[in-house]
Amino acid sequence: MTRLMKALVKARPEPGLWMQDVPVPRIGPDDVLVKVTRTGICGTDLHIYKWDRWAQGAVPVPMTIGHEYSGTVAELGANVTHFKIGQRVSGEGHVIGFKSRASRAGRFHLDPETKGVGVNLPGAFAEYVKIPAFNIVPLPDAVDDELAAILDPLGNAVHTALAFDLVGEDILITGAGPIGIMSAAVARHVGARHIVITDPNDHRLALAKNVVPSVITINTSDDLRALANGLGMTEGFDIGFEMSGAPAALATLSEHLVMGGRIAMLGLPARPFEYDFSKMVLKMLTIKGIYGREMFETWHKMLAMLQSGLDVRPVITNRFRAEDFETAFQSAVQGGAGKIVLEW
Repeated sequence: MTRLMKALVKARPEPGLWMQDVPVPRIGPDDVLVKVTRTGICGTDLHIYKWDRWAQGAVPVPMTIGHEYSGTVAELGANVTHFKIGQRVSGEGHVIGFKSRASRAGRFHLDPETKGVGVNLPGAFAEYVKIPAFNIVPLPDAVDDELAAILDPLGNAVHTALAFDLVGEDILITGAGPIGIMSAAVARHVGARHIVITDPNDHRLALAKNVVPSVITINTSDDLRALANGLGMTEGFDIGFEMSGAPAALATLSEHLVMGGRIAMLGLPARPFEYDFSKMVLKMLTIKGIYGREMFETWHKMLAMLQSGLDVRPVITNRFRAEDFETAFQSAVQGGAGKIVLEW
């Protein structure tokens, strides 16, 4: 007899999501079945909800979505011996192949065969999700289910922030979305000096100040040069995090970084845009693209930082029951909210 579960499904190729009864996933010998307790809504989920051009080209329909999750082990595949039933877990949402040069060398996050849970594979906005045992990350007691549900985006922030040595450096962050804000928290935790975050949305800047009280916020319409000079940074910032995907943001970073400055770029532009590469050449800037998390060094570092005092919980601003998903997604679409967590 087929067991059924509630799942949030992209059931039709049009805007919206639908809560449906679908079969509980059947696991293979190397898989883990996770009973989901909390999930976080990601920007990717909003793309799928709105059914924009990217989603139309990337997501097969029907598809259970969602990739930010926490839960407990409900079932183990025959070959899985290093986890226990009932153990609290989260896990990496990028499922890799093991044939490429990168993955065979242990650089798993560079594997070209990567598929995404909740994008190309059935996701975690459901009562249960099937995850390869390789991707499962056990949770320490210090990290509760709610925090664990946002480890995926926190991992993006950690991957970005730790791309370069931050100790004693001055940091400029473009984009005060939840991941940008968490990157500021990480930069503070590991020893950056001045941290400035800029955004056109004053509500997001207020949230940044609430999460990281020592961060300096400035609206994109204000005078960033005067602010830097006032802080004694007459040559500019040492390192930039581009977290917005806005074309103007990369130009801002190029303008306000020191000679030889470094940029970690996580923000994904919605479409191609023009950029003056002469600034990169003449200022000898380094631009490093960031995607996802390093498997599994980023997971180790962010769990260690959470256990040693990193506090990002205030970035969670909205909590809903899973059945209230429509209200939750509308809150996300309207903007201004931080992370939104669903309880299953």
